[in-house]
Amino acid sequence: MTDRRRFLKAGGAALASLAAAPLLARTAATGTPAAVSAAGAIAEAKDFDALERISGGRLGVALMDAQGKVIAGHRQDERFPMCSTIKWMIAAAALHRADGQPGFLDERLPMRAEDLIDHAPTTRRHVGKDLSVRDLCRTTMVTSDNPAANLLLRRLGGPPALTAFMRSHADAVTRSDRYEPELNRFTPGDPRDTTSPAASAASLQRFVLGDALQPASRQQLADWLIDNETGDATLRAGLGKRWRVGDKTGSNGKDTRNDIGVLWPLGGGSAWVLTAYLQGASVDSDQRDAALARVAALAEGMIA
Repeated sequence: MTDRRRFLKAGGAALASLAAAPLLARTAATGTPAAVSAAGAIAEAKDFDALERISGGRLGVALMDAQGKVIAGHRQDERFPMCSTIKWMIAAAALHRADGQPGFLDERLPMRAEDLIDHAPTTRRHVGKDLSVRDLCRTTMVTSDNPAANLLLRRLGGPPALTAFMRSHADAVTRSDRYEPELNRFTPGDPRDTTSPAASAASLQRFVLGDALQPASRQQLADWLIDNETGDATLRAGLGKRWRVGDKTGSNGKDTRNDIGVLWPLGGGSAWVLTAYLQGASVDSDQRDAALARVAALAEGMIA
């Protein structure tokens, strides 16, 4: 790690400690549980910088308009671990393959016992059988099924092929290096399986709102995002009822929580893209979710 990185890391830790001190003092004085105090502080955060300090981690945000312009951000060009947010890219790559190879989504892949890993809500029931690429894409996107993501990634050529696919669509930052669950392991300074909030937002804009996919495939990707079952407590929770939201979450189960989404105004008008990555947080799982919900609420206030 360079001296500059050590300085930035130490500085960030110091700021987090300074921000947490008043909260801890109030907690001690009032006898209020720390989680309750953290929840209140998160809900009252006035901007992304304050929210980052309260979380005790590092927060990356990019709010992008339908034309691909970032109108607000925080650490938007820094690298963050993707965790399961990578799964939307895997599904996009499968849909792109299908655009040029009719019948690809109907291809069936065997689900073997040795492919089974944790969080397999769909694939667990199909061990010894097979699933179509289409069904694997859907469960990867909607339930974040880990074996399904691995099967798809292998069929597409593995992590190097996914990285090359993203490069071919103007994303010079995002990289895929490992399969689930190893891809969730992150050390500061290690670029493996990382992206930046701005790069992720730009890619999501190209595939869901742009012309990187054929219209039918673009609509299918949007539908899978909208059908997601893992994001009710994150970005969606912070947005008002005027939005239809499609998102994909990610987490390492310890200190990292991510959510990337497309926001369509129900009353008509242009869509928006919002990406949020929280890494190294000291608050608990519920408060990590709440922090991303607050990101969405702050971002909504910036949208005219």
